[in-house]
Amino acid sequence: MKDETSSFHPPASSFEYTPTQVSPRDCLYALQTPVRFLKGVGPKRAAQLEGLGIKTVEDLLYHLPFRYEDRRHIKKIHQATIGKEESFVGKLITLEKRYIPKMRRQILTGSLADGTGSLGLIWYRVRPYVAQSLARGQTLLVHGKVERGMGAQKRIVHPEFEAIEPGAEEEKEHILPIYLKPGGIPLGAIRRWLDQALLQYGSLLASFLPESIARRQGLMDLCRAMKEVHRPEKTADITALNQFSSRAHRAIIFDEFFYLQLGLGLRRKGRAALEGISFAKKGSGLTYEMQGMLSFSLTGAQQRILGEIYQDMESSRPMQRLIQGDVGSGKTIVAWLAALRAIENGFQAVWMAPTELLAEQHYRNLKGFADRLALSSAMLTGSLSSKEKKETARQIEQGEISFVVGTHALIQEGVQVPGMGLGIIDEQHRFGVLQRMALQGLSHWRPASVPPLPQPDMLLMSATPIPRSLAMVLYGDMEVSSLDEMPPGRTPVRTRLFGEEGRNRMYELVREELRRGHQAYVVYPLVEASEQLQLRDATRMAEEFSQGLFREFRLGLVHGRMGSEEREQVMRRFQGGEVEILVATTVIEVGIDIPNATVMVVEHAERFGLSQLHQLRGRVGRGKDPSHCYLVCYDGSSPDGLRRLQIMERENDGFKIAEADLALRGPGELLGTRQSGLADFRLANLVRDSRLLLEARKEALAWLAEDPALTGKQSRALRQILKRRWGGRLELGGIG
Repeated sequence: MKDETSSFHPPASSFEYTPTQVSPRDCLYALQTPVRFLKGVGPKRAAQLEGLGIKTVEDLLYHLPFRYEDRRHIKKIHQATIGKEESFVGKLITLEKRYIPKMRRQILTGSLADGTGSLGLIWYRVRPYVAQSLARGQTLLVHGKVERGMGAQKRIVHPEFEAIEPGAEEEKEHILPIYLKPGGIPLGAIRRWLDQALLQYGSLLASFLPESIARRQGLMDLCRAMKEVHRPEKTADITALNQFSSRAHRAIIFDEFFYLQLGLGLRRKGRAALEGISFAKKGSGLTYEMQGMLSFSLTGAQQRILGEIYQDMESSRPMQRLIQGDVGSGKTIVAWLAALRAIENGFQAVWMAPTELLAEQHYRNLKGFADRLALSSAMLTGSLSSKEKKETARQIEQGEISFVVGTHALIQEGVQVPGMGLGIIDEQHRFGVLQRMALQGLSHWRPASVPPLPQPDMLLMSATPIPRSLAMVLYGDMEVSSLDEMPPGRTPVRTRLFGEEGRNRMYELVREELRRGHQAYVVYPLVEASEQLQLRDATRMAEEFSQGLFREFRLGLVHGRMGSEEREQVMRRFQGGEVEILVATTVIEVGIDIPNATVMVVEHAERFGLSQLHQLRGRVGRGKDPSHCYLVCYDGSSPDGLRRLQIMERENDGFKIAEADLALRGPGELLGTRQSGLADFRLANLVRDSRLLLEARKEALAWLAEDPALTGKQSRALRQILKRRWGGRLELGGIG
């Protein structure tokens, strides 16, 4: 909403900074001053600002404009262009309050004249301070979008205005920053508080970036950059400001990226310093035997990544590697061959999956190989009886089991794996950082008389491909391998988009597939009907389908409110063919391998993200028969929603879809990065600023190569700022 107050910000030239002589520690402390203590804010306004995440003065300073308006050119009224936002200066020659019966409210109208013509002004909401600020005969500077008025006159609805002295137009020409704001707080107030914060605290915002890096990257000082972003000079390039590519924006973005990459690099070096297991290189043994059993040849991508994994395993530092690749790209066999390398060296391998169904699936698929190789294997999940759990845990602890597959139960049931050499986590984004660490810690329990084992290697897997720029942030302390080649013979799933009018035709296509003996999924965004959202829901539609469209077929229902045991039971029936059509919410998004399922229907598909739609589509196309994904869109009014569905219709490559998803939604939603402890950046954007991310990463790693523990004189400030910004979230307990 536009600001309707008469306050314009002071010109940028009124802000003068001198380099701060305050220590980094004192700067950081001062910037944490609660925003309520800033002049003019107070407790009530501070509570409103907190809704935007603004709690401290530093938060306010980093509350940056999301766009800029060009008010450097004041036009004559006869030059007013309909449809454009423009500024004018003139005399208020009429001002009148009128009651409109149809609207049941008063409106305020006025007319501005400058000798070349007149311009109508209208306020449909007459706030007291607006009426009190206006009087006939005033000289006003007004700004707003020009519209067609009555007859030939042009007008501005709810113009922004300021009373000025005649002839003072030129000094009022400027670039105006526009901010997000809580309801009830005028934009003018946000600008006033920022003026106050810049004057009192702006000089404390030094990033303490090493001078050599700032010079090499052509960066301005952070406090000057902050001033120019909030209060741009009249000569600034407004296009660059609105594209966040000005020199000032670049300095702030680089600063954000540099400290994150410094933290990730430090964390990576800390892990590299730990003692790991050096697995002997094998030219024969279990891995050699296993490759002879395969009825297919590994793809070039699988061979490349296996080579990277084996190289890591031969190293004396613990492996931390993520394998990402689309559904069907062959991650499982790569991880299994890695597990065999650990086992043939005399260690145990532990494989953790997010659901019992996925754990069972992996165990069933790999147990046959384990038996042929004469390897002991076991599965540990929450559904085992307490007696079975106890006995399985005993066998694992005694080293009688070489290969273990399980769920969260592995880290919740007091299991100890003293001989663990490799931990594998499937669908790793379903687990938190602490759960990953808990799996790695299963080997750390040892009798007091026995020396502790080195850190086990860790291999993470994800079927949700991550764009390179996001991987550098989420997994900057890991190695990332991408399975970017599909095995031969995989037929891409054909995706089609339907509107509501084509829904019946689409369901006839589903019925045809079911009559051929295949199975289908139908996914809804809601479990039950909602008063707020007029959407079809899984529970009601399952009932309608069973009595109508699909009454001749066996139907099942699964959703997140069901108990895990009940849900797993329905899924097993679907897996066994007893259920032909499964109505579900997104609980079926990950880890279900049913080759006979050839149709995926997603209702209200416009409400799903791209990565989520890609995961749902990945539930089909797992057998030899052609498969289909039908996306039903009921609301085509959202341009982003429609764009997502069109991307899905034409694109099957998960990596390209992930890039598009990141561009549309940003990193905060993608993969739930907020939950993993990496909040959205204040200004940096991983898609827009990917080149700057690479530069910041290069500089951070080069600095750490020279000063690995940040103990040098020039690194003291870096260490303090790093601890403040990222210490807790990146578990950098050893710095500071």
